[in-house]
Amino acid sequence: MSHLDPDQLALLAIGEPVASPDELAHLASCSTCAAELSEMTRTVRIARSTLGEDALESPPDRVWASISAELGLSSTSEAGGDDVSESDEPSDEPRASADGGVTETSARPERRRRVIRAIWVLAASLVLIAGVALGTTWAVTSRLAPTPIAEASLDAFPAHVGAVGTADVEQRRDGSRTLVVTLETDDVPDTYREVWLIRNDAAALISLGVLDGDQGTFPIPDGVDLTDYSLVDISVEHIDGDPAHSGDSIVRGKLTFA
Repeated sequence: MSHLDPDQLALLAIGEPVASPDELAHLASCSTCAAELSEMTRTVRIARSTLGEDALESPPDRVWASISAELGLSSTSEAGGDDVSESDEPSDEPRASADGGVTETSARPERRRRVIRAIWVLAASLVLIAGVALGTTWAVTSRLAPTPIAEASLDAFPAHVGAVGTADVEQRRDGSRTLVVTLETDDVPDTYREVWLIRNDAAALISLGVLDGDQGTFPIPDGVDLTDYSLVDISVEHIDGDPAHSGDSIVRGKLTFA
């Protein structure tokens, strides 16, 4: 049988089951068709490795128009828009040479090159679309991300030498604020750690919640003026039912504002 059509090889390269058993048998025995399929498969593999299939989006109409032009599928000619008949398409059949032998026409290699170019056009277009989508996502995420407005280094008290912590205040677009704290220290059995905001004159304090682990995020109540409550404190609390500060602070630091 004759060689497989380049368009059919391109479909096989992208995983489409478009070959009959006889065509598959020919492909297994024909080094020419096998080499072309291998080249196209390699092109598809490179294109897919450039962009994961789960990130692909439908490309705009101009992409398909470009691919159609590459494949010669346009129904009108560039010069005058006249219909192109099937006889205008170069034949894939072998032709007789001047010495009476049979030679391959140039149509098959040229069509194969057009198919490979089309695959690359599609791959490049998909990469561009994904890049624009990722850029838009990054821009939106950046606008919605909380804004850091204050920070503090939390220093250890004498009873907890070696402890160290940080505190960061972030404000969201809706005006709400959170305190993000980290703490590195040894655990004290049968206790828990509590996060506080303390007024600058130490005359009042606000509990923000229990720190479970080495890091925690705590909402700051609306109406709290952080310029007045600028001391961040993390204390060791005993499980005794007393909600007041134990007086045993692990670390403390003063907020500085951006």
